[in-house]
Amino acid sequence: MISLLIFYYKSLYPKELFCTFATEIGYGGGDNSPLVCCYNPNMILNDTINQIVENYLSTTDYYLVDLKATPDNRISVEIDSFDGVSIEFCAELNKHIESQFDREVEDFELEVSSAGLTEPFKVIKQYEKNIDNEVEVLTKSGKKLTGILTEVHSTDFVLQIERTEKPEGSKRKMTVIENLTFTYEEIKHTKYIIRFK
Repeated sequence: MISLLIFYYKSLYPKELFCTFATEIGYGGGDNSPLVCCYNPNMILNDTINQIVENYLSTTDYYLVDLKATPDNRISVEIDSFDGVSIEFCAELNKHIESQFDREVEDFELEVSSAGLTEPFKVIKQYEKNIDNEVEVLTKSGKKLTGILTEVHSTDFVLQIERTEKPEGSKRKMTVIENLTFTYEEIKHTKYIIRFK
């Protein structure tokens, strides 16, 4: 394994110098880790792919969830929409991205897919899509909650949970509904919950 820390040098041209500390090739770690630099003159930049995808999606109901491009030009694009993702649209977007590059100059591997149904949310629109759905929330402090996503805002969201408590003087426990507000910075992940009935 070689990649602990990667830096990128961007020139005026679509080329990059990428460097990484190699920690497991017999030199130990920390200050003793050698710096390995590789130059790929045909590396496709994330910003380039992002602009191509965003421009294409801007006239559709789809939105970008995640994009990754590695130094060896392995590109993965995740998309979603409020009405789901069709295989046909993934194929269309794949074809469009490919049309923007010359494989004779920039060879690459491309995958376009829908966001995983039970994968953690990565963008606010995924929260908006799941309003009124049951989700699992794990906070950075380690607290795990399940409830209904009722409101979504630019900086926070509201989770409606049910808990049981026994009022003082009562012989029976009661179900109490509580609305909790979380900022996105507090959250480690939020996932959609699938219930099989």
